Amino acid sequence: MTTESMFDSIAVIGPTASGKTNLAVSLAHQLNGEILSVDSRMVFKGMDIGTGKDLDSYYYQGKPIPYHLIDICEPSENYNIHRFQTDFKKAFHLVRTEKKLPILCGGSGLYLEAVINDFAYTSVPTNIIRRAELETLTLEELNNILNGFPYHDFLKLADPTSHKRAVRAIEIMEYLMANPSFALPISEPIKPFVIGINPSTSLRWQRINNRLEQRLNNGLIEEIVQMRQLGITKERLIFFGLEYKYVLNYLEEKWSKEKLFEELSIAIRQFSKRQMTYFRKMEKGGLHIHWVEEANEVFSILPEQFTQIKN
Repeated sequence: MTTESMFDSIAVIGPTASGKTNLAVSLAHQLNGEILSVDSRMVFKGMDIGTGKDLDSYYYQGKPIPYHLIDICEPSENYNIHRFQTDFKKAFHLVRTEKKLPILCGGSGLYLEAVINDFAYTSVPTNIIRRAELETLTLEELNNILNGFPYHDFLKLADPTSHKRAVRAIEIMEYLMANPSFALPISEPIKPFVIGINPSTSLRWQRINNRLEQRLNNGLIEEIVQMRQLGITKERLIFFGLEYKYVLNYLEEKWSKEKLFEELSIAIRQFSKRQMTYFRKMEKGGLHIHWVEEANEVFSILPEQFTQIKN
C-alpha cells in the first residue's frame, strides 16, 4: 500500500482570513466531500458573525455543501475538547459511512491536533478547587510547577505557553500522578492529507480589514447586543474571543467605532500570527503540512487517490 492510499480525509488549515472555507467548499464539491468544522467557537448557536461562520459560503455554484460540527450547542453550555472529540468521531464516521470524503476545515490548531492525535488526556476530569488555586499564579510560576513533575508521556504534548493551557496541564499531571492506573482509550487515529493555505501577509491584512469592516457594518454589534439581551454575561462573551471582547468596549462607550475597528484589526492580525506559530509547532511535532499561497495551487499537489475521484 502506498503512502498516498493511506489518507482517509483532507484537512484545510490556515490563519484567519486565509480563505480556508472557500477552499474546503471547492474541494468538497470537486471530490464528493462534506465539511467537518474544526473550530472551537463555531459549535455555538446564534454566534454567527463574531465567530466567522460565513454560512453563506457553504454553497458552490448554488449547490449547498453539507457541513458538520457547526451550531451544535448553546452559548451557555460548557464545551471542551473532549466533547468535541466525541462529536467529531461521530460526524467523521457518518460521512465515511455515506461514502463521502471528510474535509476538515478550521483555524483552531489545538482542536485539529486533538482529533488527529486523539488526545485521550482530555478525558481527565477538571478539578475546580485546584484550578481556582492555580489561576492565581503567574505563567512563570505555573511553568515552574510543570518543570517539577517527573517525566511522563503527557508532558511531550503539554503546551505551557498560555496561562489557561498551563493550568490545565498541571491539572492533568496531578491527576495522572494520583491515578497511575489511568488507561488511555484505544482509538484508530485519522489520517488526513493536510493542506495549509497562507496568502502573503499584505493580502491577509487586507482581507482582515475588509472582512472586519463588513462584519461591523452588517450585524456584528447587533449580534452581541442580542446575546446580552438573552442573558449571556459579559465574562462569558469575552471567553468567546476578540470580536466579542472588543465590541463590548464599544458598547460600554469606552471606544468610538473608529477606535474599535483600529484596535480589533490589530488584535486579529496578532491572533493570525499566533495561529501560524501553533501550526509551525505542529510541524515540528511531526505533522506534514502542504503549504500553498492560493487555492488554485491545491489540485496540483493532491495525492492521486483524490484526483481519481475528482468530479
